[in-house]
Amino acid sequence: MGNLGMIIFVGLSSHLHNPMYCFLCNLSFIDLCQSTVITPKMLVNFVSEKNIISYSDCMTQFYFFVFFAISECQMLAVMAYDRYVAVCHPLHYNFIMSYQVCSWLVGGVFALGLTGATAHTGCLLRVLFCKENAINHYFCDLLPLLKLSCSSTYINEVVTLASNIFNIFSPTLTIICSYVLIIASILKIQSTEGRSKAFSTCSSHIAAVGVFFGSLTFMYLQPSSVGSMDQGKVSSVFYTIIVPMLNRLIYSLRNKDVKTALKKAIERRTF
Repeated sequence: MGNLGMIIFVGLSSHLHNPMYCFLCNLSFIDLCQSTVITPKMLVNFVSEKNIISYSDCMTQFYFFVFFAISECQMLAVMAYDRYVAVCHPLHYNFIMSYQVCSWLVGGVFALGLTGATAHTGCLLRVLFCKENAINHYFCDLLPLLKLSCSSTYINEVVTLASNIFNIFSPTLTIICSYVLIIASILKIQSTEGRSKAFSTCSSHIAAVGVFFGSLTFMYLQPSSVGSMDQGKVSSVFYTIIVPMLNRLIYSLRNKDVKTALKKAIERRTF
């Protein structure tokens, strides 16, 4: 409801039609779809006596999970670049972040997600599962599924390594570089009010990035073991369920434009 509300709210508020809220709207769409892929089935498993998922449904869930997870990683990197341009090149912002550029960036994000999901799922379909048929997870994730394989998973491991480098390390590096330049630019601002205003435009994004990439890194960038797998399930709850919910709270409660637009909408409705 929070993600869907944000999409509708940004669409109806004409003064929020700018690159920053375009990316935020797409992030809300990704979070909405991500939670829809995972949460309904998880809730059914909680209340049903038999937690069963068919092979085709499992592969479908895995495909869309990877698609939206990669898309969110890349979208957060794009949003960091957007904040860099806004803070470090404010006079050229509208020229650099034009409608065409924003469209290409959003299209590129989903294209990378589609490519990564297709590669992962295609390699997973080659794997033979002849061990236990119980997945040590609450959804069809890559590492728990590979634990059930009785065939070689070398190709899957290579694809996973390449994907981690491109979809976790690269966005993280982009975000770090963007914020190093942003902080350097903010420190050059003389007035305290100016520094506070510049930092407030980035604080929400920093919070969202920290929670999402922190939990994602804990799951996919640590040595695999039974203990780490059980701990990984806890971290998975953050980036599949909690983060899609928290992003809306972070971006709405810490964003003056959203709060102002919401206040005006309520006042017009009341009047």
